[in-house]
Amino acid sequence: MTSDPARPFGRLLTAMVTPLAEDGSIDLAGAQELAAHLVDRGGSDGLVVLGTTGESPTTSDAEQRAVLEVVLDAVGDRATVVAGVGTYDTAHSIEKARTAAELGVHGLLVVTPYYNRPPQAGLLRHFTSIADGTDLPVMLYDIPIRTATPIEVETLVRAAEHPRIVAVKDAKGDLGAMAWTLARTDLAYYSGEDMLNLPILAMGGVGMVSVVSHLVGPRLVELIAAVEAGDLVKAREINDSLLPVYTGIFRTQGVITVKAALNALGLPAGPVRPPLVDATPEQLAQLRDDLAAGGVTL
Repeated sequence: MTSDPARPFGRLLTAMVTPLAEDGSIDLAGAQELAAHLVDRGGSDGLVVLGTTGESPTTSDAEQRAVLEVVLDAVGDRATVVAGVGTYDTAHSIEKARTAAELGVHGLLVVTPYYNRPPQAGLLRHFTSIADGTDLPVMLYDIPIRTATPIEVETLVRAAEHPRIVAVKDAKGDLGAMAWTLARTDLAYYSGEDMLNLPILAMGGVGMVSVVSHLVGPRLVELIAAVEAGDLVKAREINDSLLPVYTGIFRTQGVITVKAALNALGLPAGPVRPPLVDATPEQLAQLRDDLAAGGVTL
């Protein structure tokens, strides 16, 4: 866990997959094992549980509670556990936030409401209402490719006035908007798009919420350290070496390829839930080639 206010959730948070059994049920023992692996050997000082990569849209509230319980039991004493609680329904999101808080999580990830496409005033009320619902710090998740609605700079400036809205997971790909938000707020920025890890860090980001950290966490820790030390030459070298990994994992949905890679490595993952589909043999072969080019052998 972190005590650094500049990095309220830590430096490297893995957007953890939710391991499933072959029948599609939640593999709770696997979730504990994977969480411990990511924290104890994978370089993560935090985990985002039940985000998009955790297949939150297709897990029930009861399943999500059970996953949070076992992950907290496994690593809650030595890593920041952030629960994904955002939905397109403000009331439901508040309920999920309160449940997560009761379980003892350390923070909340709140995605922009998707599908119903609220205006910016609706986004602001949604975010502040959830932040009002508990005493936990909140990371907003800005990913318009999934939600259809970006969080505009003015909305982020207003949201940052709330004492518990302290960070942004940025997957918007708008570095100009990020620069303006950093200039006008104290929000901590976390890269939410692995291909942009280096530029976001170089512009003032404090860390990342990563999918590829399931496989290359220690190298991402080195990347963060190089940027913090001002050694951008080393940072570029590390980032260049990771480009095939970034590309390979995101040829399709990250959860599909990461689960395929974890399964190949003998780590808990299992299948994905419909409407997602598991990697095909051809996709797995391409993934092996991509990861090998990035120094990861399946």
